[in-house]
Amino acid sequence: MSTCALCGKKDIKISSAIGLCADCIKSSQHDVILPFVVRAHEKSRLEFGLKPFPPRHENGVVCGECLNRCSIAESEFGYCNLRGNFNGRIALRQKGRGLLSWYHDPLPTNCVADWVCPGCSNTGYPDFSYSDGPEYGYKNLAVFFESCSLDCLFCQNWHFRTSAANPIGFKTPEILAKSADTRTSCICFFGGDPSVQMGFAIEASEIILNERRKASGDRNVFRICWETNGMVSRKHMHKAVELSLESGGCIKFDLKAHSPNLYMALTGNDGREIYENFRFCGEFMHMRKDPPLLVASTLLVPGYIDSDEIFNIASFISGINPDIPYALLAFHPDYLMSDLPFTSREHAESCFDAARSAGLKNVKIGNIHILNYTL
Repeated sequence: MSTCALCGKKDIKISSAIGLCADCIKSSQHDVILPFVVRAHEKSRLEFGLKPFPPRHENGVVCGECLNRCSIAESEFGYCNLRGNFNGRIALRQKGRGLLSWYHDPLPTNCVADWVCPGCSNTGYPDFSYSDGPEYGYKNLAVFFESCSLDCLFCQNWHFRTSAANPIGFKTPEILAKSADTRTSCICFFGGDPSVQMGFAIEASEIILNERRKASGDRNVFRICWETNGMVSRKHMHKAVELSLESGGCIKFDLKAHSPNLYMALTGNDGREIYENFRFCGEFMHMRKDPPLLVASTLLVPGYIDSDEIFNIASFISGINPDIPYALLAFHPDYLMSDLPFTSREHAESCFDAARSAGLKNVKIGNIHILNYTL
């Protein structure tokens, strides 16, 4: 509990990282909250030697890998600290290599979309799953990209910010592809976020799919899934849709907020183009109903993401397609917003009701094991 620096309200859920309540953030002019936003994201990123906002160098080279479209000066790096300007060309720190790690996760797993995922439920069989139910005995290749295109003040994986200095973490698409053995039925790209290394992820996916097409014998199920903040460039977004549609995978968008001001305060980006990307993916939903191509999720940050915010997000989703699955994820304190409480059961249930009242047919509360958790 704290006091809002603008309205002076006391004893309300406010993170000291921002210093403002949600009402003031959403109702104020952008230039009023900007100093607070800048201060928060400078604190979040400068400690790790990262640029607090995407660079806009007047004579720089524009990187089109993600929606930040950094204009990067010679010998400098972009917002992700991974792609830089080398002799007038944008490239990764190590040519042809991405910065990532991975592990095998036995199915069923704790996927954000687990209740509509062919590896964890009864969806997608027989075309995209080995079994009419959870794929026991198979596994997911979980690929963690150690870079990101947003700066979420509540990030649960913030430790990756130190990874760029470690050359051991750079791998080729071919090395990743070799990890997809015959018992691997899906791959999920997450992080960090895949948005700043989409070219790498797409290349690795195509290598694996080509190998599966050549294989003989039993059906070669291999789903390609993405768990992303949505900051993917449109050309890569379209390719991701194609790969997921073909393979039976899904695209999981984490929609952080609805208000552009609140999106900016929490992540450093106003989210407008993320919503455009989500709408673009929604246009392909009719091409495959089982399993669903597109899934949305939102973290229920106490004091900031309330039932009104969820109603607005869900109304947007429902306007595209009311069958799009929506996961409401319980929050636990982390990173710069560790001074907030866990999501309460009452908070989660009110948000669930709001999402349903907005017209969505398939809503789930996730991370229920931490609801009402007390320190």
